[in-house]
Amino acid sequence: MAENKRTEIAELGEFGLIDHLTKDLKPQNSSTLYGVGDDCAVLDYSGQDKEVLITTDMLMEGVHFDLTYVPLKHLGYKSAMVNISDIYAMNGTPRQMTVSVALSKRFSVEDMEDFYAGIVLACQRHGVDLVGGDTTSSLTGLAISITCIGEAEKGKAVYRNGAGQNDLICVSGNLGAAYMGLQLLEREKAVFNSTPHDANEPFNPDFAGKEYLLERQLKPEARGDIIKELREAGIQPTAMMDISDGLSSELIHICKQSNTGCSVYQERIPIDYQTAVMAEELNMDVYTCALNGGEDYELLFTVPLTDHDKIIQLKDVKLIGHMTRPELGRHLVTKSGQEVELKAQGWTSNL
Repeated sequence: MAENKRTEIAELGEFGLIDHLTKDLKPQNSSTLYGVGDDCAVLDYSGQDKEVLITTDMLMEGVHFDLTYVPLKHLGYKSAMVNISDIYAMNGTPRQMTVSVALSKRFSVEDMEDFYAGIVLACQRHGVDLVGGDTTSSLTGLAISITCIGEAEKGKAVYRNGAGQNDLICVSGNLGAAYMGLQLLEREKAVFNSTPHDANEPFNPDFAGKEYLLERQLKPEARGDIIKELREAGIQPTAMMDISDGLSSELIHICKQSNTGCSVYQERIPIDYQTAVMAEELNMDVYTCALNGGEDYELLFTVPLTDHDKIIQLKDVKLIGHMTRPELGRHLVTKSGQEVELKAQGWTSNL
């Protein structure tokens, strides 16, 4: 069996690596005048009735991802998607992206090819131009910093502070699946580390029937389709966020910045069957996972009560509650009718 080729990054050098990874990139947007290859990318948003959106995220090995079970191509895809999702959460359209990485000697040119292949795939799917970035060395593992630039129609950007009393609370897709995927990966990693095995024989993790959970954790999808559906339906959200830290945390952000309270109904929180099965298998409360798990990258948004008939027509959007007066607090209404205060408790794992 032929060994995989390994090319040391030192053979190409920093600029050679950049040229190698970006040589086939071509602009997809008219606002991209010049991309990789100079001191700056050149963008032109003049003459357009647009507002420019900018978001940045940093991901650190051992904090935000574990390369024991995260393939580099998936890591690249997810790293890009996290930023693309932020642009959609402002009711915008992503247009350009820059990618900076710090990497140690254990990474080869082929590793970076895989990583960038994931980023390029995400960019192609959402019409984003990769226009620049930086590379440097690291002594402590892989570090990734990505900036995404987008646009919104003038006056149409949606902030966290626009929700009003009696607005309807909506969420796309389903929640908790990404966290269950993480728990599944961590479980199999623990089995691998605790079980003696022959180095010449591959370890076969038990992922049967859990493929959806793995996909939600390793390859999340930004919900640009929901933004498109809202526009086509003539619905302008009053506040919006993507769910990266968990439903409870994001709702609290919106309530604080909008000076409102909220009531969310437990029975209306959308949960996939595989998520529920996995939670039961791990003896975890599935609603706690949905509220606090995070990394779902679904959209949480509020709309005026007058849009009720429009919103219930959208297939992958669920109405889960409503905004209230601030003095009424922020509550989860259980299936038995009990009100429980929402808390952004988060998790202690490497989310």
